[in-house]
Amino acid sequence: MNHASREQRKRRIRAKIRGTAERPRASVFRSNTRLTVQLIDDVASRTLISASGAPDTVGSTIGEAAKKLGVDKIVFDRGGYRYHGRVKAVAEAMRASGLKF
Repeated sequence: MNHASREQRKRRIRAKIRGTAERPRASVFRSNTRLTVQLIDDVASRTLISASGAPDTVGSTIGEAAKKLGVDKIVFDRGGYRYHGRVKAVAEAMRASGLKF
């Protein structure tokens, strides 16, 4: 899997989803060492919450911070990565903390 293929998948996914203030987009970026998740309001072009680190801690941190903002529903943007491994782990941790998507 190369970078150009992932970017193409990312653009195809982003054409279909859009985050709002009530239901922000959870954008996932996966590097070799860490995972970064941002909750983004695409209408206002603003990042509401950002966290990085291990998938379990990132998911619970994002979930708790979203509850403080009054957000309980999100749109999950896997960033062109497969829904597997760390991406799946962070999604499950976010669901366990109370977010719905």
